[in-house]
Amino acid sequence: MIPSPAERRALRMVAHRRGNWMQTYTGRVYWPIDPRPSEVCIEDIAHHLSMLCRYTGACRQFYSIAEHSWHVSRMVPEEDALAGLLHDAPEAYTNDINRPLKRSPGMEGYRAIERLNHEAIFFRFGLPPTIPHSVERADGDILFHEQAALMPSAPVGMDWGMGLPRPEVLRPEMICGWGPRMAELRFLERFKELTT
Repeated sequence: MIPSPAERRALRMVAHRRGNWMQTYTGRVYWPIDPRPSEVCIEDIAHHLSMLCRYTGACRQFYSIAEHSWHVSRMVPEEDALAGLLHDAPEAYTNDINRPLKRSPGMEGYRAIERLNHEAIFFRFGLPPTIPHSVERADGDILFHEQAALMPSAPVGMDWGMGLPRPEVLRPEMICGWGPRMAELRFLERFKELTT
């Protein structure tokens, strides 16, 4: 059987890409090992992150990466807010892996793939590839607010923050635990607020 013109185009597209593709929420085709800025879609990022629970699900209630990112975007200076909102966006395409595992030896390949996706996403939305210091700091600070709101106390003698400085004031009430639909909507609203 002779392939149609559309099938031939699809075969050519696959032949020039590394790795396998995934289908996104909006029905797009995306290669997480060979990401291209033109294929990044904010609606996919918002939806995917809204469906992923932080801490590999080890919290008292559902708490999405989308909500976490929304909070980080509110904790940084306005000029860094979009980077704060998108700092975990690669996880929309690579999934979330807990911090101790992600930073362990043997995960270099995963981290390299995550970096490629980070660069494609930041380029797509006109951001420099480096995460601002204010975003890194807010991402560390929010761990403590999230822990107070969502997690049991750390075992005695264990440093839950993994060496990060603890904020002077904890605000567990800022963590809402929005459901996926609300997290997706708030993420997209914040994106539009920061890009229009």
